[in-house]
Amino acid sequence: MYLNDVKFDARGLVPVIAQDARTLETLMLAWANREALEHTLQTRQGAYFSRSRNQLWVKGQSSGHLQKVLEVRLDCDGDAVLYLLEQEGAACHTGERTCFHNVLLEDDSRPQTSDLRFQKEPELGDTLERVYDTILERLEHLPENSYVTKMHTAGLDRILKKIPEEAGEVLLAAKNGDKAELALEVADLFFHSLFVMAELGVTTADLALELQKREGKSGLRGPKSVG
Repeated sequence: MYLNDVKFDARGLVPVIAQDARTLETLMLAWANREALEHTLQTRQGAYFSRSRNQLWVKGQSSGHLQKVLEVRLDCDGDAVLYLLEQEGAACHTGERTCFHNVLLEDDSRPQTSDLRFQKEPELGDTLERVYDTILERLEHLPENSYVTKMHTAGLDRILKKIPEEAGEVLLAAKNGDKAELALEVADLFFHSLFVMAELGVTTADLALELQKREGKSGLRGPKSVG
């Protein structure tokens, strides 16, 4: 493929489809300008152009969900590009594997998503990882009408105020003995704690390492030395 063969639109952009090179699953649709395509061809990192921020962005640079591009193809009309790649983690900013996770028409021959026989209980660790990655993606792109964008713009102090607020709600829910309410309030506390971590550059790996250090220990701290 030669860049001169790419037919950029009036804005200097061309649509790019990102596809898993092994499974051929369509992961996302984004836009690229000439600079983004050049970056992808030179580095084999999935690079695009952010229309909201008006600048080049490399997928996963903040979240760690990088794309290793194996092939770049141009369609027959020259006005669409295909990245065949290896995706680390989620491709979608929501934490989903693919951006195309909303089903409008489902194959009747496949198990229905509502069939409980094919569902399993979500695992906490995986869920927290996806939530954290979603927060990172939102902080990277700052989409409009996003709660993360709103709170980030208000400043760190505004986010920190949510921690004692949510902790208080956890205490009330526990006092009431309402299991559903308690799960909801703890989820809010976890979310805002992850939010603060993301803002300050503390990763889920940092948290896991700290918890790992405590495994097998009593949890009691010895007396502090004086002097």
